[in-house]
Amino acid sequence: MSDKERTFLERVSLLITELKAPKSQRNNFGKYNYRSAEDILEAVKPLAYKYGLVAKLSDEPVMIGDWHYIKATASIKDVKTGEEEIATAYAREPLAKKGMDESQITGTASSYARKYAMNGLYQIDDTKDADTDEYTEQVKQATPKPITKTQQQALQKRSDEIAELAKLESKNFFDQITEKKIGYSVDISKINTEQLATLTRYLNELEKYYQGKK
Repeated sequence: MSDKERTFLERVSLLITELKAPKSQRNNFGKYNYRSAEDILEAVKPLAYKYGLVAKLSDEPVMIGDWHYIKATASIKDVKTGEEEIATAYAREPLAKKGMDESQITGTASSYARKYAMNGLYQIDDTKDADTDEYTEQVKQATPKPITKTQQQALQKRSDEIAELAKLESKNFFDQITEKKIGYSVDISKINTEQLATLTRYLNELEKYYQGKK
């Protein structure tokens, strides 16, 4: 049977069977190798192409109770039919971490969530948890990254909601909050993960303030 004759799920199953995601990262302190989210994605890409599939990754900030989380979504889609398999994973942003700024906290949570979303989708066995040396190392090395389109849309929606609550014009409102918290007006397409975390927390504070004035 040719690959073209196989069903979507059959081709996904073959991809999973053939997938070899090497543990190419080294933790010298813990003296062990591990795989990163990038390692998994790079191993998936050629197999996805081989079977007429496309792999995608995205993430977005969400609030669950009083905690900030990064929700990552990993998907594999049939290029022709649009059939899709999806897996999600969450990573919580700590309120604070010694020696880390907000960009490192958010970047590490994003990397961790993306990795475990792909682990679930591609059935990769990885038993390392958030309190292992690997996760600690990721925390130290994480750097700000541009936010995704999904994150831009979520941030714009959140800003518009607070602007309406404050009875202010949406565009001017976003300019005002970026000037206050970042130091200058920033187009939403230029926001990075560090700035996103800062603005999200500030918008939550503003929501409580304006709701208290009602």
